Amino acid sequence: MKLDSAAAIVTGGASGLGEATVRTIVAGGGRAAILDRPQSPGEKLAAELGAEHAIFTPADVTSEEETKAAVDKAVATFGKVNVCVNCAGVGIAVRTVSKQGPHPLDMFHMVLKVNLLGTFNTLRLAAATMASNEPNEEKERGVIINTASIAAFDGQIGQAAYSASKGGVVGMTLPIARDLASLGIRVCTIAPGTFATPMLALLPQAQRDALGAGIPFPSRLGRPAEFAALARHIIENSMLNGETIRLDGALRMPPK
Repeated sequence: MKLDSAAAIVTGGASGLGEATVRTIVAGGGRAAILDRPQSPGEKLAAELGAEHAIFTPADVTSEEETKAAVDKAVATFGKVNVCVNCAGVGIAVRTVSKQGPHPLDMFHMVLKVNLLGTFNTLRLAAATMASNEPNEEKERGVIINTASIAAFDGQIGQAAYSASKGGVVGMTLPIARDLASLGIRVCTIAPGTFATPMLALLPQAQRDALGAGIPFPSRLGRPAEFAALARHIIENSMLNGETIRLDGALRMPPK
């Protein structure tokens, strides 16, 4: 798929990996609907990029009604949606058993609800509208890109909920790609390592530097633009399907 033909919906699109992806799509001549929480800077980002290139569609990815309304708004504005990039996510650090007792079940449920259910909720609604798109010369109607994490493979102490949610994203990539193959819709997942996102920005600089130094090469935090560059390549390379791609500088996470 050519990037200048992309009409995308990007969850978590107001900041971090999602914002970088939105900017990359727009810079390549595509259009993007920024799906993020109402209190996010999504409206400001859309205004900066221009109404002809981007819109803000506030929604909670765990809500069927809100997410469907956001997808419908994107279709009404762009005439179609043929790209869906899922970047919305949350993380916590809680041991299975700590001095406070067992892992709170509601916190575990919340992480799975946002990261796994929210991803599936958005992609299924996007795929349903992609199915009615006119296929391009490659008989392609759409591309879905999900965000997992290397924590799906190398989960650290305190990451039971986060790793389970991201492992679920990895696990559903191939079956969904197979489900949607007859419709001409591709599905891939990116599993980033340690990236310079707003979540990590809360850490002291010394701790961020230490995290970067632990990456074999390049020994620094990943840049959101590098995630977006891979997302662009997935959009443009029609042979990429059903695959999870680690983007981590050869990092394998230690226990803690």
